[in-house]
Amino acid sequence: MNSKKIPIMANRIPIKDVIEANKCEQCTALCCSYITQEIDTPRSIYSFDTLLWQVAHQGVHFFKDSNGWFLLCQTRCQFLLPDNRCGIYERRPIICREHSHEACEFDSPIDEGCELYFQTFDELDGYCRKRFKHWDKRQAKFEAEQVRLGVW
Repeated sequence: MNSKKIPIMANRIPIKDVIEANKCEQCTALCCSYITQEIDTPRSIYSFDTLLWQVAHQGVHFFKDSNGWFLLCQTRCQFLLPDNRCGIYERRPIICREHSHEACEFDSPIDEGCELYFQTFDELDGYCRKRFKHWDKRQAKFEAEQVRLGVW
């Protein structure tokens, strides 16, 4: 009988790497089901009214986190295969290569780390009504300005 002991970690993958790799195996490609784009911080009624128009469209959301304001569009990558693997893995963009699964959507949904998150017209409209005391008067003000300028 051989009493020689073999080191447990010899030629093995660290457990942390196994867990992280399995995370992607269990995921439905959450990171590939939307895009985000940083936007200028909205400050005026007009800026928020534009966001209101955008969020009225299906799959368009906005959020504010510690990095700023972002447009979020829910749209699945066209190269995702039925098994949620990347169909262009070797040619994928750099932003995909940079994405880390160490702290990803699988662990924490995108809306959990946000200061503000708007998924619907009503959510953003409610926020604007609280933020701007003259929110409901914006259309009348716009129409009066159009008449003054002779546009209407």
